[in-house]
Amino acid sequence: MADSIKKQMTVGIFFTAIAKYSNIFISLIVTAILARILTPEEFGIVAIATVIIVFFNMLTEIGIGPAIIQNKELNNEDLSNIFSFTIWFGLILTIIFVLLANPIAIYYKTPILENISYYLSIAIFFNSVQIVPNALIYKEKNFKFIALRSFLIQVLAGIIAVISVFLGFGIYALLINPILSSILLFIISYIKKPIKFKLLFKFKALNKILAFSLYQFLFNLINYFSRNLDKLIIGKYLNNTMLGYYEKSYRLMMLPLQTITHVVSPVMHPVFSDMQNDYKKLSDSYLKIVKLLAYIGFPLSVLLFFTSRELVLLIFGMQWGKSIPSFEILSFSVGFQIILSTSGSIFQAANSTKIMFLSGVLSTILTIIAILIGVFYFKTIEAVSMGIMISIIVNFFQAYYLMYNIVFKSNLIKLIKYIFFPMLVSGILFVLLYLLNYLTLDINMFISLSIKSIFSLLFVTIYLQYQKIYDIKGMINKLIKRKSI
Repeated sequence: MADSIKKQMTVGIFFTAIAKYSNIFISLIVTAILARILTPEEFGIVAIATVIIVFFNMLTEIGIGPAIIQNKELNNEDLSNIFSFTIWFGLILTIIFVLLANPIAIYYKTPILENISYYLSIAIFFNSVQIVPNALIYKEKNFKFIALRSFLIQVLAGIIAVISVFLGFGIYALLINPILSSILLFIISYIKKPIKFKLLFKFKALNKILAFSLYQFLFNLINYFSRNLDKLIIGKYLNNTMLGYYEKSYRLMMLPLQTITHVVSPVMHPVFSDMQNDYKKLSDSYLKIVKLLAYIGFPLSVLLFFTSRELVLLIFGMQWGKSIPSFEILSFSVGFQIILSTSGSIFQAANSTKIMFLSGVLSTILTIIAILIGVFYFKTIEAVSMGIMISIIVNFFQAYYLMYNIVFKSNLIKLIKYIFFPMLVSGILFVLLYLLNYLTLDINMFISLSIKSIFSLLFVTIYLQYQKIYDIKGMINKLIKRKSI
């Protein structure tokens, strides 16, 4: 059984990693091109619309996807009824969003937001109707297909976005990816998993997943506000240009999560849901992942802080220099976020979406307070970044206290032991990079970035090998032997 789980996780992470890293690479290229043509203000305007779209997409989902993955007793009739519901519900929400387009533009005193909202409403409908077929693909653990699908969508959407900006589409080029991706995701997923549509559906099927999906939805709702309120308030009470700078620093900070945990998390729930009746096995399996993520995340957090200038200017261009201070501050939260972002999959696998919701409530309250203080008292994006960083660290400990003390009936000390030494190693790395930073002040940014990155990688690798925490040398030798066969 253990070997089966390990194999499923390995295969899932492998294919998800291929897709995710390819997507990040494509996204960076597309963003780098668009960032050199479009202005920070234009990015800020689209950031506002995107935040609102994410909210409506969350409403369409209402926790249905994870509930389908978790529930092992749904039949074809149930799935047909749920699928039909998502179509009608998605259509209703799309109409509501279209009607709100004008009020949104008036509220933010940005007329172009109205047209942008009209176009983005297309994504709301297609994001709704793809929920059931997409969840079924994940439930079957068909990660190879998911990886290929994701790669093809990102390549096509990225190429069209770049072409459109050179054709003079301006700000509308930023809409290509969310709209086209949602349409293609539905088409490909539905071809793979066709489901019968019913003009009249029965709510009985929804009742089977309601207990799980309700708290999942409520968690998604408050998590949305926790993750996006900063952008909405900055855009309204500071200005769109400052929002553009903040959005870039926040997006760059989120890249490690996309690179690491967004590769692991989609695999964790489908695989770990099989352990929903064995909490000890679930907890022990998860701690191994926490340990690995801690040795990746905390040193990476330190590296990002000392390479903030190089990363921002090399990726986005010299005009984005005002994003650097915010990114420096946010980088300190990366290690905690990398681990914390996987906690949702464990709450789901343990059938504890109610506790997950409680954790989300506490998290949102603290985050909102931090944002409001940063915007209305200090009135700077740096202060907002500081508040976000502190709230993430505090929320890390409250979330895992609830998981281990309430759900697993265990002790938080168990988890703290797994992250203590990774944090200690990161502290040593901080001192070393602080000294190295003085030696790289006046050299080429790309060379500086390379030196700091290679040094950090070697330091952590040597430590892990010397302390026999991970046999990295042995792993490399195995890979070399496999390639030589």
